Amino acid sequence: MTTLTTELSPELSRGIDEVEGLLAGRAFAVLTGAGVSTDSGIPDYRGEGAPKRTPMTFQQFLADDRYRRRYWAGSHLGYRRFAAAHPNAGHRALAALEAAGAANGVITQNVDGLHKQAGSRRVVDLHGSMDRVVCLVCGQIFAREAITARIDEANPWLEAEGAVEIAPDGDAIVTDVDSFIVPDCTVCGGQLKPDVVFFGEFIPAEKYREASALVRGADALVIAGSSLVVNSGIRLLEEARRKRLPIVIVNRGETKGDARATVKLDGGTTETLVELARRLA
Repeated sequence: MTTLTTELSPELSRGIDEVEGLLAGRAFAVLTGAGVSTDSGIPDYRGEGAPKRTPMTFQQFLADDRYRRRYWAGSHLGYRRFAAAHPNAGHRALAALEAAGAANGVITQNVDGLHKQAGSRRVVDLHGSMDRVVCLVCGQIFAREAITARIDEANPWLEAEGAVEIAPDGDAIVTDVDSFIVPDCTVCGGQLKPDVVFFGEFIPAEKYREASALVRGADALVIAGSSLVVNSGIRLLEEARRKRLPIVIVNRGETKGDARATVKLDGGTTETLVELARRLA
């Protein structure tokens, strides 16, 4: 598999030694956050240097047509960057760990689809996926590319926006949205929304049950690239803790789960996951 030339710090190397001893012979579940995708060019909400930002809530999206225009314009431009992103070595390392039977699957808070592109077979998209669009009235699912083509045709002026700054949920800032034409459902005429969980929106119950089943069926839990600010991540960590599973957290900087981790590695997810795959896969 692909390896990195980055030399591990002595502290991180010692920490990985400890994690290797902890995970050897155990099938572990993996929970990933935005930090896993930063090396693919997708930014992190809360990582070092990330701009302070307040994402649109689901309630705002539902209540106001201008909010919907702003969101769809930004999401459309942001999706182009998402679609151009490729899995990094950390994504591929997790796929290798699953193929070797060391990992039983990946639960991800990311909406970029990069785990599946990297070859992971059992992936729970806890917060949805940007490559799907859902009608909020009839429930019809559309491929994102089909909606993208409709938006391009109806809003050719968007090309003039040029380079944009995107967020981990695929949104981008667009300055002028008043003339943006929002696509509607071709089945019932209802409102469309990218099939992702907005702030203020509940994770679908069946998705959480699938994620919970992965944790309950594992012998350990590895959390990579998540600050665990979002409640869903903490709930899964608590399920692992109640089951007395070893918990490993890999993240640059503090997380809300550090005090509950068996081992916390303060380092980059890509180099850490590649090294773990080299030793365990």
